[in-house]
Amino acid sequence: MLRPLIAVFASASLAPAMAGDLLYTLEKTAVLPSTNTGWDYIKMEPNSSRLFMARDKDGLTVFDVDKNQAIATVENSIGANGPLLLPAYNRGYIAMTDGSMLSIDLKTLKPLERQPLASDGGLNSAIFDPATKQIHAIVGSRPAESTWFTLDPATGKLLKKTTFPFKKMDDPALDGKGTLFAPARRDNLILKLDSAKLTEQARWTVPCNVSKVKYQASTQRVLGACTGDKPQFFALDPSTGKVVASLPIGPGMDGFVIDEQRRRIVTSNGGDGTLTVIGQSSADSYELLGTVSTRVIARMMHIDDRTGRLFVVAADYTAGKPDASGAAAKTLHPNTFTVLTYKPTN
Repeated sequence: MLRPLIAVFASASLAPAMAGDLLYTLEKTAVLPSTNTGWDYIKMEPNSSRLFMARDKDGLTVFDVDKNQAIATVENSIGANGPLLLPAYNRGYIAMTDGSMLSIDLKTLKPLERQPLASDGGLNSAIFDPATKQIHAIVGSRPAESTWFTLDPATGKLLKKTTFPFKKMDDPALDGKGTLFAPARRDNLILKLDSAKLTEQARWTVPCNVSKVKYQASTQRVLGACTGDKPQFFALDPSTGKVVASLPIGPGMDGFVIDEQRRRIVTSNGGDGTLTVIGQSSADSYELLGTVSTRVIARMMHIDDRTGRLFVVAADYTAGKPDASGAAAKTLHPNTFTVLTYKPTN
Protein backbone atom coordinates (compact mmCIF):
# COMPACT_ATOMS: atom_id res chain seq x y z
CA MET A 1 0.00 0.00 0.00
CA LEU A 2 1.14 3.54 -0.62
CA ARG A 3 1.88 5.69 2.39
CA PRO A 4 -0.05 8.91 3.03
CA LEU A 5 1.14 11.81 0.95
CA ILE A 6 4.18 13.50 2.48
CA ALA A 7 5.27 17.08 2.04
CA VAL A 8 5.74 18.35 -1.51
CA PHE A 9 7.70 21.53 -2.03
CA ALA A 10 5.84 23.01 -4.95
CA SER A 11 4.30 26.19 -6.23
CA ALA A 12 1.44 24.56 -8.16
CA SER A 13 -0.61 21.41 -7.99
CA LEU A 14 -2.09 18.87 -10.35
CA ALA A 15 -5.47 17.23 -10.12
CA PRO A 16 -5.22 13.65 -8.85
CA ALA A 17 -6.89 10.89 -10.80
CA MET A 18 -10.66 10.90 -10.43
CA ALA A 19 -13.00 7.94 -10.73
CA GLY A 20 -12.94 6.79 -14.34
CA ASP A 21 -9.47 8.19 -15.06
CA LEU A 22 -7.65 4.89 -15.50
CA LEU A 23 -4.20 6.33 -16.36
CA TYR A 24 -3.00 2.97 -17.82
CA THR A 25 -4.84 -0.19 -18.84
CA LEU A 26 -3.49 -3.66 -19.55
CA GLU A 27 -3.54 -3.89 -23.34
CA LYS A 28 -1.95 -7.30 -23.93
CA THR A 29 0.20 -10.02 -22.42
CA ALA A 30 2.66 -12.57 -23.75
CA VAL A 31 3.73 -15.69 -21.86
CA LEU A 32 7.19 -17.01 -22.76
CA PRO A 33 8.97 -20.30 -22.09
CA SER A 34 10.91 -19.95 -18.85
CA THR A 35 12.61 -21.80 -16.01
CA ASN A 36 12.88 -21.03 -12.32
CA THR A 37 15.09 -18.05 -13.02
CA GLY A 38 15.10 -14.46 -11.97
CA TRP A 39 15.54 -11.47 -14.25
CA ASP A 40 16.91 -7.97 -14.11
CA TYR A 41 16.97 -5.04 -16.54
CA ILE A 42 14.65 -4.80 -19.53
CA LYS A 43 15.55 -2.11 -22.08
CA MET A 44 14.27 -1.02 -25.47
CA GLU A 45 16.60 -0.43 -28.36
CA PRO A 46 16.28 3.27 -29.30
CA ASN A 47 13.96 3.98 -32.25
CA SER A 48 13.03 0.32 -32.47
CA SER A 49 10.32 -2.13 -31.41
CA ARG A 50 12.84 -4.50 -29.82
CA LEU A 51 12.81 -4.99 -26.05
CA PHE A 52 15.89 -6.73 -24.62
CA MET A 53 15.16 -8.69 -21.43
CA ALA A 54 17.96 -10.03 -19.20
CA ARG A 55 16.63 -13.33 -17.82
CA ASP A 56 19.70 -14.76 -16.05
CA LYS A 57 19.52 -18.55 -16.56
CA ASP A 58 17.32 -18.16 -19.64
CA GLY A 59 19.67 -15.64 -21.27
CA LEU A 60 19.02 -12.39 -23.10
CA THR A 61 15.62 -12.55 -24.79
CA VAL A 62 14.75 -10.15 -27.61
CA PHE A 63 11.03 -9.33 -27.72
CA ASP A 64 9.22 -7.40 -30.46
CA VAL A 65 6.67 -5.19 -28.68
CA ASP A 66 4.74 -4.44 -31.88
CA LYS A 67 4.31 -8.14 -32.66
CA ASN A 68 3.97 -9.03 -28.96
CA GLN A 69 6.29 -12.00 -29.31
CA ALA A 70 9.83 -13.12 -28.61
CA ILE A 71 12.00 -13.13 -31.73
CA ALA A 72 15.37 -14.41 -30.47
CA THR A 73 17.52 -15.52 -27.58
CA VAL A 74 21.10 -14.32 -27.88
CA GLU A 75 23.71 -17.09 -27.96
CA ASN A 76 26.13 -17.40 -25.04
CA SER A 77 23.98 -15.05 -22.94
CA ILE A 78 23.22 -17.22 -19.89
CA GLY A 79 23.78 -14.93 -16.91
CA ALA A 80 22.52 -11.78 -18.65
CA ASN A 81 21.89 -8.98 -16.16
CA GLY A 82 21.98 -5.51 -17.76
CA PRO A 83 21.87 -4.68 -21.51
CA LEU A 84 23.20 -1.49 -23.06
CA LEU A 85 22.10 -0.92 -26.67
CA LEU A 86 24.10 1.38 -28.96
CA PRO A 87 22.72 1.44 -32.52
CA ALA A 88 25.20 4.15 -33.56
CA TYR A 89 27.96 1.57 -33.07
CA ASN A 90 25.83 -1.44 -34.09
CA ARG A 91 26.74 -2.94 -30.73
CA GLY A 92 25.03 -4.19 -27.64
CA TYR A 93 26.87 -4.68 -24.36
CA ILE A 94 25.42 -6.98 -21.71
CA ALA A 95 26.63 -6.91 -18.11
CA MET A 96 26.79 -10.54 -16.92
CA THR A 97 26.36 -12.13 -13.52
CA ASP A 98 29.80 -13.79 -13.74
CA GLY A 99 31.55 -10.42 -14.05
CA SER A 100 32.07 -10.55 -17.82
CA MET A 101 30.82 -8.19 -20.52
CA LEU A 102 29.14 -9.78 -23.54
CA SER A 103 29.23 -7.71 -26.74
CA ILE A 104 26.88 -8.48 -29.65
CA ASP A 105 26.20 -7.28 -33.17
CA LEU A 106 22.87 -5.47 -32.90
CA LYS A 107 21.77 -6.22 -36.45
CA THR A 108 22.44 -9.96 -36.39
CA LEU A 109 22.26 -10.46 -32.60
CA LYS A 110 25.39 -12.61 -32.87
CA PRO A 111 27.92 -12.56 -30.00
CA LEU A 112 31.19 -10.78 -30.71
CA GLU A 113 33.13 -11.24 -27.48
CA ARG A 114 32.63 -12.16 -23.83
CA GLN A 115 35.29 -10.21 -21.98
CA PRO A 116 36.15 -10.95 -18.31
CA LEU A 117 36.10 -7.77 -16.23
CA ALA A 118 35.20 -8.27 -12.56
CA SER A 119 36.79 -11.23 -10.79
CA ASP A 120 35.01 -10.68 -7.47
CA GLY A 121 31.36 -10.94 -8.55
CA GLY A 122 28.86 -9.93 -11.18
CA LEU A 123 28.40 -6.79 -13.22
CA ASN A 124 25.11 -5.04 -12.60
CA SER A 125 24.69 -2.76 -15.63
CA ALA A 126 26.36 -0.42 -18.11
CA ILE A 127 25.69 3.13 -19.33
CA PHE A 128 26.93 5.23 -22.26
CA ASP A 129 28.10 8.80 -21.70
CA PRO A 130 27.57 10.89 -24.86
CA ALA A 131 29.88 13.65 -23.62
CA THR A 132 32.96 11.42 -23.48
CA LYS A 133 31.69 8.69 -25.80
CA GLN A 134 32.59 6.07 -23.24
CA ILE A 135 30.85 3.14 -21.59
CA HIS A 136 30.90 2.67 -17.83
CA ALA A 137 30.11 -0.84 -16.55
CA ILE A 138 29.18 -0.97 -12.87
CA VAL A 139 29.51 -3.93 -10.52
CA GLY A 140 26.76 -5.24 -8.25
CA SER A 141 26.87 -5.20 -4.45
CA ARG A 142 30.29 -5.58 -2.88
CA PRO A 143 31.56 -5.87 0.74
CA ALA A 144 33.28 -2.47 0.74
CA GLU A 145 34.03 -0.93 -2.68
CA SER A 146 32.37 -0.53 -6.08
CA THR A 147 34.31 -0.62 -9.34
CA TRP A 148 33.45 1.00 -12.65
CA PHE A 149 35.04 -0.36 -15.84
CA THR A 150 35.36 2.21 -18.62
CA LEU A 151 35.21 0.81 -22.16
CA ASP A 152 35.44 2.05 -25.73
CA PRO A 153 31.98 1.65 -27.32
CA ALA A 154 33.26 0.87 -30.82
CA THR A 155 35.59 -1.96 -29.80
CA GLY A 156 34.80 -2.90 -26.21
CA LYS A 157 38.42 -2.25 -25.24
CA LEU A 158 38.96 -1.68 -21.50
CA LEU A 159 40.24 1.87 -20.97
CA LYS A 160 40.45 2.14 -17.18
CA LYS A 161 39.04 1.04 -13.82
CA THR A 162 37.79 3.39 -11.11
CA THR A 163 36.99 2.36 -7.54
CA PHE A 164 34.57 4.11 -5.19
CA PRO A 165 34.30 3.49 -1.40
CA PHE A 166 30.67 2.37 -1.49
CA LYS A 167 29.10 -1.08 -1.19
CA LYS A 168 26.39 -0.51 -3.78
CA MET A 169 26.22 1.95 -6.66
CA ASP A 170 23.64 2.13 -9.43
CA ASP A 171 23.38 3.69 -12.89
CA PRO A 172 24.24 7.39 -12.85
CA ALA A 173 22.15 10.11 -14.45
CA LEU A 174 23.90 11.96 -17.29
CA ASP A 175 23.44 15.58 -18.26
CA GLY A 176 25.23 14.93 -21.58
CA LYS A 177 27.54 17.88 -20.93
CA GLY A 178 30.23 16.25 -18.83
CA THR A 179 28.57 15.57 -15.48
CA LEU A 180 27.33 12.32 -13.98
CA PHE A 181 25.06 12.06 -10.94
CA ALA A 182 25.82 8.70 -9.33
CA PRO A 183 23.75 7.14 -6.54
CA ALA A 184 25.39 5.35 -3.63
CA ARG A 185 22.34 3.41 -2.55
CA ARG A 186 23.13 2.28 0.99
CA ASP A 187 24.72 5.58 1.92
CA ASN A 188 21.77 7.77 0.86
CA LEU A 189 24.07 9.81 -1.35
CA ILE A 190 24.27 11.20 -4.86
CA LEU A 191 27.78 11.96 -6.13
CA LYS A 192 28.39 14.69 -8.70
CA LEU A 193 31.19 13.35 -10.92
CA ASP A 194 33.24 14.78 -13.75
CA SER A 195 32.35 12.36 -16.54
CA ALA A 196 35.81 12.43 -18.15
CA LYS A 197 37.88 11.78 -15.02
CA LEU A 198 35.17 10.28 -12.75
CA THR A 199 36.43 12.55 -9.98
CA GLU A 200 34.03 13.72 -7.30
CA GLN A 201 32.94 17.35 -7.48
CA ALA A 202 30.26 17.25 -4.79
CA ARG A 203 28.10 14.86 -2.80
CA TRP A 204 24.56 15.36 -1.62
CA THR A 205 22.52 13.54 1.01
CA VAL A 206 19.08 12.34 -0.03
CA PRO A 207 16.33 11.08 2.31
CA CYS A 208 16.34 7.41 1.32
CA ASN A 209 18.16 4.46 -0.34
CA VAL A 210 18.37 6.00 -3.81
CA SER A 211 18.69 3.41 -6.58
CA LYS A 212 17.31 5.16 -9.69
CA VAL A 213 18.27 8.59 -11.00
CA LYS A 214 17.61 10.37 -14.28
CA TYR A 215 18.57 13.84 -15.47
CA GLN A 216 15.72 15.82 -17.03
CA ALA A 217 17.18 18.39 -19.40
CA SER A 218 13.94 20.35 -19.79
CA THR A 219 13.84 21.22 -16.07
CA GLN A 220 17.52 20.77 -15.20
CA ARG A 221 16.56 18.49 -12.34
CA VAL A 222 17.84 15.13 -11.15
CA LEU A 223 14.80 12.90 -10.64
CA GLY A 224 15.26 9.88 -8.41
CA ALA A 225 13.49 7.00 -6.72
CA CYS A 226 14.30 4.96 -3.65
CA THR A 227 13.77 1.47 -2.31
CA GLY A 228 13.99 0.29 1.30
CA ASP A 229 11.96 1.37 4.30
CA LYS A 230 11.10 4.78 2.83
CA PRO A 231 10.23 4.19 -0.83
CA GLN A 232 9.80 7.54 -2.48
CA PHE A 233 10.28 9.72 -5.54
CA PHE A 234 12.25 12.94 -5.25
CA ALA A 235 13.48 15.82 -7.38
CA LEU A 236 16.87 17.42 -6.73
CA ASP A 237 18.21 20.74 -7.97
CA PRO A 238 21.83 20.03 -9.04
CA SER A 239 22.74 23.71 -8.87
CA THR A 240 22.28 23.57 -5.07
CA GLY A 241 22.13 19.87 -4.20
CA LYS A 242 18.78 20.44 -2.49
CA VAL A 243 15.82 18.06 -2.67
CA VAL A 244 12.96 20.28 -3.88
CA ALA A 245 10.10 17.76 -3.88
CA SER A 246 9.29 14.30 -2.53
CA LEU A 247 6.40 11.86 -2.82
CA PRO A 248 5.83 8.30 -1.54
CA ILE A 249 5.78 5.38 -3.97
CA GLY A 250 5.02 1.67 -3.65
CA PRO A 251 7.45 -0.85 -2.11
CA GLY A 252 9.96 -2.90 -4.06
CA MET A 253 10.55 -0.30 -6.81
CA ASP A 254 13.02 -1.24 -9.52
CA GLY A 255 11.63 0.45 -12.63
CA PHE A 256 11.59 4.22 -13.13
CA VAL A 257 10.63 6.09 -16.30
CA ILE A 258 9.83 9.62 -17.41
CA ASP A 259 7.08 10.21 -19.97
CA GLU A 260 7.99 13.63 -21.31
CA GLN A 261 4.93 13.86 -23.57
CA ARG A 262 2.47 13.37 -20.70
CA ARG A 263 4.65 15.06 -18.07
CA ARG A 264 4.60 11.95 -15.89
CA ILE A 265 7.01 9.93 -13.79
CA VAL A 266 6.11 6.27 -13.28
CA THR A 267 7.67 3.71 -10.94
CA SER A 268 7.03 -0.04 -11.01
CA ASN A 269 6.79 -1.53 -7.54
CA GLY A 270 7.23 -5.29 -7.24
CA GLY A 271 6.47 -5.36 -3.52
CA ASP A 272 2.76 -4.66 -3.92
CA GLY A 273 2.33 -5.05 -7.69
CA THR A 274 1.62 -1.44 -8.62
CA LEU A 275 2.66 1.45 -10.80
CA THR A 276 2.94 4.78 -9.02
CA VAL A 277 1.98 7.56 -11.47
CA ILE A 278 3.22 11.07 -10.66
CA GLY A 279 2.30 14.21 -12.56
CA GLN A 280 4.76 17.04 -13.15
CA SER A 281 3.62 20.63 -13.77
CA SER A 282 6.97 22.38 -13.32
CA ALA A 283 10.55 21.72 -12.25
CA ASP A 284 9.57 21.66 -8.57
CA SER A 285 5.86 20.77 -8.70
CA TYR A 286 4.67 17.13 -8.57
CA GLU A 287 1.58 15.30 -7.43
CA LEU A 288 0.48 11.71 -7.12
CA LEU A 289 -2.02 11.06 -9.92
CA GLY A 290 -2.86 7.51 -8.86
CA THR A 291 -1.70 3.91 -8.71
CA VAL A 292 -2.30 1.15 -11.25
CA SER A 293 -2.30 -2.53 -10.30
CA THR A 294 0.11 -4.88 -12.08
CA ARG A 295 1.39 -8.12 -10.49
CA VAL A 296 3.42 -8.75 -7.37
CA ILE A 297 7.16 -9.08 -8.26
CA ALA A 298 6.59 -7.01 -11.44
CA ARG A 299 9.46 -4.70 -10.48
CA MET A 300 11.20 -4.07 -13.83
CA MET A 301 9.73 -1.69 -16.43
CA HIS A 302 10.56 0.18 -19.60
CA ILE A 303 8.72 2.80 -21.65
CA ASP A 304 8.23 2.88 -25.41
CA ASP A 305 8.98 6.52 -26.20
CA ARG A 306 7.13 6.15 -29.50
CA THR A 307 3.76 5.41 -27.87
CA GLY A 308 4.04 5.90 -24.11
CA ARG A 309 3.28 2.23 -23.51
CA LEU A 310 4.83 0.63 -20.45
CA PHE A 311 6.23 -2.89 -20.35
CA VAL A 312 6.58 -4.80 -17.08
CA VAL A 313 7.52 -8.44 -16.55
CA ALA A 314 6.48 -10.99 -13.93
CA ALA A 315 6.05 -14.71 -13.35
CA ASP A 316 3.91 -16.94 -11.16
CA TYR A 317 5.59 -18.16 -7.99
CA THR A 318 5.23 -20.17 -4.81
CA ALA A 319 6.61 -18.66 -1.61
CA GLY A 320 8.07 -21.14 0.86
CA LYS A 321 7.89 -21.21 4.63
CA PRO A 322 9.11 -17.92 6.14
CA ASP A 323 12.46 -17.97 7.92
CA ALA A 324 13.22 -16.38 11.30
CA SER A 325 13.26 -12.92 9.72
CA GLY A 326 9.90 -13.45 8.06
CA ALA A 327 11.35 -13.71 4.55
CA ALA A 328 10.21 -16.54 2.29
CA ALA A 329 12.12 -17.84 -0.72
CA LYS A 330 10.16 -17.82 -3.97
CA THR A 331 10.15 -20.62 -6.53
CA LEU A 332 9.13 -19.33 -9.95
CA HIS A 333 6.75 -21.52 -11.92
CA PRO A 334 8.12 -22.80 -15.24
CA ASN A 335 6.74 -21.27 -18.44
CA THR A 336 4.95 -18.40 -16.71
CA PHE A 337 7.31 -15.50 -17.50
CA THR A 338 4.96 -12.80 -18.79
CA VAL A 339 5.42 -9.50 -20.60
CA LEU A 340 2.57 -7.14 -19.71
CA THR A 341 1.88 -4.12 -21.92
CA TYR A 342 0.10 -1.14 -20.36
CA LYS A 343 -1.38 1.52 -22.62
CA PRO A 344 -1.81 5.12 -21.45
CA THR A 345 -5.44 6.21 -21.54
CA ASN A 346 -4.66 9.78 -22.53
